[in-house]
Amino acid sequence: MSTLQPDKSPVKQIPPRRADLLPLPGLAPIGLYLIVLAAVIVIGVVAGRHYPPLFLFFSAFLVAASLGLLLLFRWAWAMALGAVFLLAVYNIWFFTTRHQFPALIQGLLNLVFFLYLIRTEVREKLR
Repeated sequence: MSTLQPDKSPVKQIPPRRADLLPLPGLAPIGLYLIVLAAVIVIGVVAGRHYPPLFLFFSAFLVAASLGLLLLFRWAWAMALGAVFLLAVYNIWFFTTRHQFPALIQGLLNLVFFLYLIRTEVREKLR
């Protein structure tokens, strides 16, 4: 006669849902934003109207930060954090000097990205 103890039930237990399947949903839009910004810089350099060829360095910097951020690398987080902070400061300065409303919108968007990236939950998930 076999008795089943309460902790040894024959029913398979379903593992709990992993909370890290989608750990940081804000990193995808930030990465996409950095890729789009890099593409705009490349198009501006190729067209020869907006940016000098030296700006291709910034484009490569933004692509590396974006891809590394999606892979949760700490070095990419630092690069993306620096990029969005500098872009926020630049766009807000541009708005105060030229009074162009799109610069304010982009500056505030970069500020939101910066505030998301400095959260402790984001820093804890990076490797």
